Amino acid sequence: MLRNSKTAGILGIFGLLIFLTGCRDSSPVADSEITGATPANPTVQIATKGTLRIVSGSESKTLAPIVERWGRENNVAVEMEYKGSVDIMLALQNPEPFPYDAVWPANSLWIALGDNQKRIKDEQSILWSPVALGVKKSIAQKLGWVGKPVKVEDILKAAENGSFKFMMTSATQSNSGASAYLGFLYAFAGSPQALSAADLQKPEVESKIKRILGSVDRSAGSSGWLKDLFIQKYAIYDAMFNYEAVLIETNQELLKEGREPLYLIYPSDGLALADSPLAFVDNGSSERATKRELVQSLQKYLLSDAVQKEILAQGRRIGPVGDKITGMDMTVFNPDWGIKNDAFLNQIRYPKADVIRQALNLYQSAFRKPSLTIYCLDYSGSMKGERIESLKAAMKRILDQTEAKKSFLQASARDVTIVIPFSNRILDEWTVEGNDPTALEEIYQKIDNLQPDGGTDIYSPTLRALEILNQKSAKSGEFFPAVILLTDGESNTGRTIDDLRSAYQSGDFGENAPVFGIQFGEASQSQLKAVSELTSGRTFDGRKDLTTAFRDAKGYN
Repeated sequence: MLRNSKTAGILGIFGLLIFLTGCRDSSPVADSEITGATPANPTVQIATKGTLRIVSGSESKTLAPIVERWGRENNVAVEMEYKGSVDIMLALQNPEPFPYDAVWPANSLWIALGDNQKRIKDEQSILWSPVALGVKKSIAQKLGWVGKPVKVEDILKAAENGSFKFMMTSATQSNSGASAYLGFLYAFAGSPQALSAADLQKPEVESKIKRILGSVDRSAGSSGWLKDLFIQKYAIYDAMFNYEAVLIETNQELLKEGREPLYLIYPSDGLALADSPLAFVDNGSSERATKRELVQSLQKYLLSDAVQKEILAQGRRIGPVGDKITGMDMTVFNPDWGIKNDAFLNQIRYPKADVIRQALNLYQSAFRKPSLTIYCLDYSGSMKGERIESLKAAMKRILDQTEAKKSFLQASARDVTIVIPFSNRILDEWTVEGNDPTALEEIYQKIDNLQPDGGTDIYSPTLRALEILNQKSAKSGEFFPAVILLTDGESNTGRTIDDLRSAYQSGDFGENAPVFGIQFGEASQSQLKAVSELTSGRTFDGRKDLTTAFRDAKGYN
C-alpha cells in the first residue's frame, strides 16, 4: 500500500501560530487528512483533497513513484493495492459495493470479463507492452530466428524437439499467460479476424494447443515472480513468455551479472498486447463525483508528455496501442535483443468476452498440462476453533468444482490431488486422480471430519509429499508438481529443515518440486521461507484471508 502526503513548503498563518504556541494535534489522522512535514514542525496536519484508492496489477508497481508524486503535487492521499488479474475480475463481478475508486489491470480483457455491474467509466490505456518469448540469444541464433519472422508453430516445434526449456505464467491466473495463450489459439486457428467459439472446438486447434502447453516446463501465477525465478534458475531454463517490459528488465539484470541476455521473439501470427487501462469505478458512494475527478486528473497526469517519456524510459511503450514509437532509448529498447523499435506491431484482435471466458475454462479443464498438487494441512491443537473452520472454507473453494470454476481453478481429467493432514505426525493420506466432483467431495468430507490435536512437524509431511512427487515421475515433465504447505505454528518436533535440505539436495526430487508455504496464525515465517527458498517455491500470507492465499498458491501450478 502506498500512502502519499503533500509536504508543506511554507507554513501558512494558521500553521505558524500553531508552531509558535507549541500546539500539537495528537489525534489519529483521518481519511481527509495526511501528515505533512517541515524542518520546523514534522507533525503539521494538512487537509487533503481526499483519498484515492486504486486496485492494480503488479505490473504497475514500477510506476508507483510517479503516482506518489502526483499525489504529493495534488495533495491527494493515494492508496494502491496490488492483486492478480483474476482477483480484479472477481472483485468487479461482486455485486457488493466496490472498495476502490479505480482499477488498473494489465489488460482491458479483465475489465470486460468482470464488469457485469457496469461500474467502469473513463477507461484509458496508459501504456502498453507486447507479450513476447525471450530466449537465450545463442539458442535463437542456432534456430535461425535472429532477424527473421517466427510463427507460433515454429516455437511449438522447437519446444517439442528439446531446443529449449521455457516458462510461462498460468493463462487463468496471470495476464501475460492469458495473452500468450490467446495468441497461440489465434495462430492455430489460422489467424481469423477474431477468434470465435467455433475455432476453440476445431480438432487441430485442440491438438496443437495441448502440445504447446504440454511443452511448458514451469508455470507461475505472477509475471514478476516468474522473472525472478528465471534469473535464479538461469542454468536450467532457456526462455520464457513475458511482457516485453519484464524481458527488458530481465536482460538488464542478466547483463549486470555477466550473463547472456535474452533475444525477444514476437510471434508473427499470434502476438498479443497488454494495454494497461486505468479506469474510474462508480461504486455508488456519495463522493463518486469527486473521486471521478481525481481519477481523471491522474489519467491526465500519466498521459502528459513529460510523464509518458518517463514511462517510455522504463521500457513501457506509449501512444496508440501497436503504433510505431519515436524517441526510444536504444539502450532500453535494445535492437541487439531483438526488440522491434521501428515498426508497427501486428497484434491479434481480442475476441468477445464470452469467447475469452470459454477459452480460459478450456485451458483450465482440458488444454493445460495437468497438475499434481499435494496439500499438507496442519491439524495441530492450535488449529481448533475458528482456524480449522477457515481451513475447511478455503479447501471447499478449491475442491468444490462449482466454486473452483469461479476462479478458473477447476481440476482437469488428468490432474492428481493429494491431501496429507498432519500434526506432530502424518495423520493420513488421501488421493483423487482426475476431476470427478464426487471423489473430490469425499476428500473434502474427510478434511471436514478430522479434528485438530497434537504438536507440529511441518517437515515430515513435506518430505513425504516430495517422495510422492518422485514416485509419480514428476521429474519427467508429465505434471506441473507442487506442494502447498499450510501451518499456523512453529515446527517443534520430529524432522528438521536439515533433513529436508539433505533429501532435496540429493537430487532425488529434481529441479521442479516447489513447496508453496501458507503462513497462518503464529506460523514461523522464517521456517516457511526456508522451505520455499530451498525448493524454488514461494510463501503466501494467509493470516488475513486464507481462502485467497490458497487460491493464489494453487494458481502457481
